[in-house]
Amino acid sequence: MTAPDAKPLAGRTMIMSGGSRGIGLAIALRAAQDGANITLIAKTDTPNPRLPGTIHTAAAELEEAGGRVLPFVGDVRDDDAVAEAVRRTVEQFGGIDIVVNNASAIDLSPTDRISMKKYDLMQDINCRGTFLLSKLAIPSLRRSASAGRNPHILTLSPPLNLSPKWAGGALAYTIAKYGMSLTTLGLAEELKGDGIGVNSLWPRTTIATAAVRNLLGGDQMVNSSRTPEIYADAAYLVLTSPSAEATGNFYIDDEVLAAAGITDLDRYRAGDGELQLDLFLD
Repeated sequence: MTAPDAKPLAGRTMIMSGGSRGIGLAIALRAAQDGANITLIAKTDTPNPRLPGTIHTAAAELEEAGGRVLPFVGDVRDDDAVAEAVRRTVEQFGGIDIVVNNASAIDLSPTDRISMKKYDLMQDINCRGTFLLSKLAIPSLRRSASAGRNPHILTLSPPLNLSPKWAGGALAYTIAKYGMSLTTLGLAEELKGDGIGVNSLWPRTTIATAAVRNLLGGDQMVNSSRTPEIYADAAYLVLTSPSAEATGNFYIDDEVLAAAGITDLDRYRAGDGELQLDLFLD
């Protein structure tokens, strides 16, 4: 059993898509507290009044928390940019031990109202971006496994719930998110002989992020959500689990915490509203 004061991610290298704010930043901060090396691939180079935080403010937070950071301004849709981010991560930190596929776009419009531009955006960021970053990191993750460094790919995507109501409610978004989950399913099988843990993680409830506030219901929805820290604490438990054994799972955040003996979740409440079940969960 890991000692309470141990820092299992100390010296490990994480590369994450997105991470300027919200859930991705919370996950990266938890790793930084251990002394991890972290590369953020994010587009937000200058402040946006509707989306607080940039890649530079995120990097400063991570360094203050104890991490070493490579902020890489780039688009996960750009093959060359992602390849360069991977190359520079290996050059600066000596390898890659963890991939977190965090970047995601959302639009819940029905099929007859969504533009094909937005459809393509979600496909390219969510599904293709997850596939691309994971693919390019595989050689480094294999070296990490050979060195006994417990490599993981963690994708922030839901269980593959084939209840028709989800596809029928927001088909374009469902296709894009399930594409991320299919990447988990396939890579877990493809890489199971390499000792690389490949899993997805999804929240039980909505999470208080800018996207939830701006796109899903404003302050009222935020008040009925949990904070990003519940996602971060669950992700930390997944990323520090034995990679050769913990693979091919579609984890739910509160179930991960419960398995670790954490059942009092009141500290994760963002407000006093009735908690709202997240998408794709019945």
